[in-house]
Amino acid sequence: MSLVPEPHLSPVEQTSAPARNLPRRRIRLANPSLVIGSILVLFILGVTLLAPYISPYGPNQVNYSAVLQAPSAHHWFGTDQLGRDQLARILFGARTSMEVSVGSLVVGAGIGVPVGLIAGYYRGFLDTWIIMRIIDAIQAFPFLILALVLAAMLGPGSRNAMIAIGIGLVPTFARTARAQMLQELGKDYIDAARVAGCTHARIIFRHILPNALTPIIVQATLAMASSIVAEASLEYLGLGVQPPTASWGSMLQSAQGYLQLAPWLVVFPGLALVLSVVSFNLLGDGIQRWLNRKIS
Repeated sequence: MSLVPEPHLSPVEQTSAPARNLPRRRIRLANPSLVIGSILVLFILGVTLLAPYISPYGPNQVNYSAVLQAPSAHHWFGTDQLGRDQLARILFGARTSMEVSVGSLVVGAGIGVPVGLIAGYYRGFLDTWIIMRIIDAIQAFPFLILALVLAAMLGPGSRNAMIAIGIGLVPTFARTARAQMLQELGKDYIDAARVAGCTHARIIFRHILPNALTPIIVQATLAMASSIVAEASLEYLGLGVQPPTASWGSMLQSAQGYLQLAPWLVVFPGLALVLSVVSFNLLGDGIQRWLNRKIS
């Protein structure tokens, strides 16, 4: 590059002339899954919390003069066979889906994480022949089939749906917690805690659990998507939240007789379900990539 000033340029232009020849940088997201997933999940959670304030109608508000109306300015997502606004029912259905899914995560993680930590810490006969064999027996059944069987045994209702889905999630959290426990046991801070006279419970839950928490959080975000699908499946079969409570699964079930006459009854709840599942999958994948990049 020549250092002689260009005669036809002003001093300001001469100073900035080399910069004009530099290649332009393209703005790229380092972790698009994390960014997009976080935005979508925050949007869904915002809709869940603000549903009573942003809903144009009540979820069970019947209007027989507006039965099966197509999407319009008054009813953006149309109306169902009872004249109920579909947008309102989808917004309140998000609350139902999040409540049941979060409750099932609490059950699954509340049982699976302590069981996995205890199995990995004590090992031996308790781990190999009791705890892990029970986990294997539960995991032998497909997750959705197990949730359906347990829900049918417990009966319909949101609480029973939480328990059924939560039990199906126990093996996933137990194996994740056990793997983290085995990874942490060989580190120096565990020996230091034992020399200091810490009890086994303090070592497990005060020292090891915080260090094993990040993979469990990643697993929770991925399990949230499975819980949403399982919750909608139970409601579709009449084993979840009962009518007239708005829920995506029950909306799809009641709309199956109007597929040709009113296809919007299926399209919009289905899109809401797909958006929720994709959002939590993107968030879990983004967190996992961020952790892998941070470790490496």
